[in-house]
Amino acid sequence: MSGPLTGITVIELGHSVAAPYAGLTFASLGADVIKIERPGKGDDARAWGPPFADGSSTMFNCLNRHKKSVEIDLKTPEGIAKVRGLADSADVFLQNLRPGQAETMGLGADVLRASNPRLIYASISAFGDSGPLKDRPGYDPLMQAFAGLMSVTGEEGRPSIRSGTSMVDMGSGLWVVIGVLAALHTRNQTGEGSIVDTSLYETGLGWMLYHAPAYAISNKLPRKLGSGTFAIAPYEAFKTSDGEIVIAAGNDNLFRKLSEVLGKPEWKENARYTTNADRVINREGLSAAIADIIATDTAATWAQKLENQNIPCAPVQTIDQVLAHPQTQALNILDADPNGSTYIDIPVRINGTRPRGKGKPPKLGEHNALKPLATVGATS
Repeated sequence: MSGPLTGITVIELGHSVAAPYAGLTFASLGADVIKIERPGKGDDARAWGPPFADGSSTMFNCLNRHKKSVEIDLKTPEGIAKVRGLADSADVFLQNLRPGQAETMGLGADVLRASNPRLIYASISAFGDSGPLKDRPGYDPLMQAFAGLMSVTGEEGRPSIRSGTSMVDMGSGLWVVIGVLAALHTRNQTGEGSIVDTSLYETGLGWMLYHAPAYAISNKLPRKLGSGTFAIAPYEAFKTSDGEIVIAAGNDNLFRKLSEVLGKPEWKENARYTTNADRVINREGLSAAIADIIATDTAATWAQKLENQNIPCAPVQTIDQVLAHPQTQALNILDADPNGSTYIDIPVRINGTRPRGKGKPPKLGEHNALKPLATVGATS
């Protein structure tokens, strides 16, 4: 299938999540993504399971659909020469090797771009290319800890927790995609490629966007607020008699409506709750009072009452409920393969159509016969 990046060739010397997620995004948009893997073993993520499907972990499969897999031994001169040959006829070279490893092997930006000036060289490192930690490796949970994300995630007085998804890895992949798309636009104007880089740590810092100025102004460390947020109240999950529901009364008018639904019209005149700032200051008492009321009925009942008054709310769904929900089905965002796996396609549409890639996850070395100069050609 074609897509907006049809004709663009991406060489992915990537592993785990960050670079593969960027590669998945490129492939879903129509680029020809050639994934370089270690002979016999491949990407570490192939073994990250169970569960497994068709010989690889479901985690590997969902990150590497639509790609080609080529086994290349990077410890040999022949292997390095083959990678250089691929890069000579590519548009993008994407890597997330350990800091300095690509340069040591002769696959750094200076070498590859000297041979192919139109090449866009994209790197994802752990801590960036400067500073005392620039040579350290890193993984998503380490960055969620080090960038401060875990300090604001979870419940006060309880151990820190990480997000339930690899938000730093995947976010880094998306930043690389954004950078490469900008570089492709520049190349269309100048004919020259660029060097694009980001790091897991920078991405983690980016997710702390509004916590930094809040601390700078207040000189108070942000607290763990469970499902809530520091700047709005009530704006969190509450237990119902059979589950949980998130209520997001994000302005004063919504709070007044909520007061009526909860059978507490007097709250509208309570000086502790008059404005959002008042409610944030008095969130503990307010949240406890709301929790006592919400616990008396089901999530579905409360959702109906709240929705009738146009108060934003949502039940806390499990993944089986998410996949089966009519709204999910209506978006045409789910994809399946013959092995029974369900995949979620990229969350964007162009002219009303969701870009979709060209195939299933590759077997290790499935495309070893690929001939770089005959098969791969840089365009636009």
